[in-house]
Amino acid sequence: MPHPLNPALAATFPPPVMEARRWLDGVEFTADRPLINVSQAAPVDPPPEALRQAIAEAALNDPQAHLYGPVLGLPDLRAELAHQWGLAYGGEIAARQVAITQGCNQAFCATLATLAGPGDEVILPTPWYFNHKMWLDMAGVHTVPLAPGAGLLPDPEEAAAKITGKTRAIVLVSPNNPGGAEYPAELLRAFADLAKRHKLALIVDETYRDFDSRSGAPHDLFSDPDWPDYFIHLYSFSKAYRLTGHRVGAIVAGETRLAEVEKFLDTVAICPSQLGQMAALWGMLHLSQWVAGERAEILRRRAAMEAAFADLEGWKMLGCGAYFAYVTHPDPRPSPDFAQALVREAGVLMLPGTMFMPQGANGAAQQMRIAFANVDTDGIAALRDRLAGLARS
Repeated sequence: MPHPLNPALAATFPPPVMEARRWLDGVEFTADRPLINVSQAAPVDPPPEALRQAIAEAALNDPQAHLYGPVLGLPDLRAELAHQWGLAYGGEIAARQVAITQGCNQAFCATLATLAGPGDEVILPTPWYFNHKMWLDMAGVHTVPLAPGAGLLPDPEEAAAKITGKTRAIVLVSPNNPGGAEYPAELLRAFADLAKRHKLALIVDETYRDFDSRSGAPHDLFSDPDWPDYFIHLYSFSKAYRLTGHRVGAIVAGETRLAEVEKFLDTVAICPSQLGQMAALWGMLHLSQWVAGERAEILRRRAAMEAAFADLEGWKMLGCGAYFAYVTHPDPRPSPDFAQALVREAGVLMLPGTMFMPQGANGAAQQMRIAFANVDTDGIAALRDRLAGLARS
């Protein structure tokens, strides 16, 4: 007889990216038509050489790189993030209001662990980042979907109508994964006012903030002296400095909440990776111009995506920004079937919209997410040609 399983974990859907990779099994790709992989939003190139040298020097010469460190992260990294974010957002942020985590996913899990338990509710706009939904399911927290409006932007008034006595938080991602939408500052302020009025937490995951197409601060939420009472900011160093394997993220929140976060982090990981934190700090101090170049390249690829799909017969772009384009497809097959067929018929791996939407959600069967950050402009042109070829075949 098999051992019992936690029913909440057993009911959680499998990791979508891992599921999609299994679609490649048994499929051969040729040199003249290699796989175009637009399934995962993560840099595949290593960090710049200067950063790799800094990591190597720390590994060789700094004994602290191999020891436990403070649960909430290296003091110098916390202080630098507070300093730079205060300047960027025009607000007052103290180092004691920053926690460093093993990636932004852990930042989300730790934050939600302080907010909600079994039977509580969290409002999550759709299409959602699937790992957010997975954690809520594992924790027994009920996800309340918030359907988007035009431009994949959620409506604060619709969110207000979904608030109950069990609601604990509203979660936003901007620039959005999977939709690519950049939420206007006034929209984020409206959600902040809503959260403040109802004594809820507003969690804004800004993993892709370094690739926002707009200049200046994307919002003014840190300018409110009361921000620690309701606002929680999440960030990832993985995308800006290509540190995905080092797992370095951050939470900016009130001290009282971070005291609770510390309990979670100490239990799950004891402390973040020392080498990863040292790398993130070195990057913050030395790589601002390099990151600006990375942003410019991503914006070029975004423009190439928009141009490629502007006249691609049957396809419609619903949102595009940061690493992502969210589109509808013209194939009669539902998106999960179409996504698997794309591997065989076009040598393309992308994720179906059903991985980002509630089961049976209207429109999900026609939707796809394209993570284009690892495909250069020539690759985007090749992607368009292969998709156009499907319509002709």
